[in-house]
Amino acid sequence: QVQLAESGGGLVLPGGSLRLSCVASGPIFQIYDMNWYRQAPGKQRELVAQITSDDINTYADSVKGRFTISRDSAKNTVYLQMGSLKSEDTAVYYCNADIRTLGIGRHDYWGQGTQVIVSS
Repeated sequence: QVQLAESGGGLVLPGGSLRLSCVASGPIFQIYDMNWYRQAPGKQRELVAQITSDDINTYADSVKGRFTISRDSAKNTVYLQMGSLKSEDTAVYYCNADIRTLGIGRHDYWGQGTQVIVSS
C-alpha cells in the first residue's frame, strides 16, 4: 500500500524558516504531480505549491517568493522550503501525490499532515 509521510513541521518565529519533507513508499511505479496543501483552523484546505514530473512549479500567490517546492525523484520525496514565515502560514500542511502503482493503477494519495505554527 502506498503511503505518504510528512516531516519537518514545528514551531517557528515570524520571519523564520522551515523545510518540510514528504516521502512516498510502497509499490510505486511512477509519481506524477506532487503537491503541498495546507489547512488553517476554520478554513478550507488550499493548494500551496505543485511540482510536476517535469519539475514545473506553481505556487499560491500568498507564498510566491517565500516558499520553494522541489523533488528528488530517486527518493520519491518532495520538499517545501518555507522562508519569511508569517503567522498566517500557521496550518497543518499535507503532502499529496498522483501515483501509479504496480497492479493497482493511478490514484491520488494524501499524507497525515504536519503542523506548522508561526508565533512569537
